[in-house]
Amino acid sequence: MKITYAGIAAIAWLGFCAGCGAAGAPAASSGPFVSTPVSSFSEPWAMTFLPDGRLLVTEKKGALKLLDVRSGNKGDVSGIPKVAYGGQGGFGDVILHPGFDRNQLVYVSFAEPGEDGASGAAVARARLVLDAQGGGKLEDLAVIWRQVPKVKSGGHWGHRMAFSPDGKLWVTSSERQQFTPAQDMKSTLGKIVRLNDDGSVPADNPFAAQGGVTAQIWSLGHRNPLGIAFDARGRLFAHEMGPRGGDELNVIEKGANYGYPVVSNGDHYSGLDIPDHHTHPEFKAPLVTWNPVISPAGFIIYSGTMFPQWQGDGFIGGLSSKALVRVKFTEGGAVEAQRFDMGRRIREVEQGPDGAVWVLEDERNGTGGRLLKLTPGG
Repeated sequence: MKITYAGIAAIAWLGFCAGCGAAGAPAASSGPFVSTPVSSFSEPWAMTFLPDGRLLVTEKKGALKLLDVRSGNKGDVSGIPKVAYGGQGGFGDVILHPGFDRNQLVYVSFAEPGEDGASGAAVARARLVLDAQGGGKLEDLAVIWRQVPKVKSGGHWGHRMAFSPDGKLWVTSSERQQFTPAQDMKSTLGKIVRLNDDGSVPADNPFAAQGGVTAQIWSLGHRNPLGIAFDARGRLFAHEMGPRGGDELNVIEKGANYGYPVVSNGDHYSGLDIPDHHTHPEFKAPLVTWNPVISPAGFIIYSGTMFPQWQGDGFIGGLSSKALVRVKFTEGGAVEAQRFDMGRRIREVEQGPDGAVWVLEDERNGTGGRLLKLTPGG
C-alpha cells in the first residue's frame, strides 16, 4: 500500500530567524511524495544503513535487527548490552564508524542499569560480524562512555550520536529530568560531549584542561536533545525537547551555554514561568523555537539527489505533532519551511543510500512502528 502526501503544511507554528528577527510560517509544499511501508518493528528507536544497503534498527526493549530492505528478510543481531528498559529508557541509537568498511565497528547507545535503581546513558563500541542467515552478532563489545552521574529517573536520556567530518564522536546527554545539572560542569547531564572514537577526550575540547568528566563537555545548558547532525560545511546542529513549549533547534558552538533551566521559551509543566532566552543574552539563543511543540525526535540534514529541491534542508521527526518537519537553513538562522502530517508519531529519520528519506514510526498501542520509505511521486 502506498500513501501519497501532497505536502500538508497547515499546522500552526511559531518560530524566528535568528539574526534577522523575521517571523515565519510553513511554506506551501514544493511537491508530493509517496510513502511506502517496508517493514514493522517493536518499539523502534533508531536506524542506520550498512554499506550494502541493509538496515540496522534498534528496538527499545533491547534488540538489534538487521533488515534487507529489498527482500524484507529480518534477522537478529546478538551481543546487545543489558538495558534498563522502562519509561523513556532502553536501547537507543546505532551508528557506524567512519571507517566501517575496514574495521566493521558500530556504536550503540543505551540506558545502562546501575545500583539501587539508578541508571544512566552509555555508549558501547563493538565489531559487527554478519552471518549467512541474515543476522549477526556484536563482538568485543566495550562501553566507552557513561553519563555521570547515574540517577533514579525514567526520562530524558538523549544518547543520540554522530561522527563529525574529522572523525570525532559526539553524544547528546540529556538532563534526566533533574534540571540544574545542565549547568553543573562536574556532571555530563544536560550536555553535548565530544570524544575520540575510542572514548578518550580530545585535547582541544573547550574544557579539556579541567580534567575529569568536565573535559568531555563541548556545550552545556541542554534539556533533552534527541537529534544531532552535521551539514555539508561541517556545522553541528541539534534539536531538543523543551518543557511546556519551547522545543529548540540550535547550532552547536564550542563551549557555548544554551541556558537551560535558567532560560527557555517554554514554561515548567506546573505552569511556573521560565524566563525567555532574550532576557539573558549571555546564553546562546536557539535558531528556531516551537510553541505549540513538535516533540522532535530523529534528525537529518538532507544531501541526496532524489529530492534535489531539499538539499541542505533539515528533516525532524515529530512525536506529539505526528509530522515530518522540514527546516530551511538561512544565513545565520533557520525557519520551518514545511510540515508533512504523517498521522502517527515519528521517532526516527534517515537518508537512504539512493537519496530516499526513511522514517520510523513510534510504537502504537502494541501494533509496532512501521518503517516507511519516502520517494518522489504522487
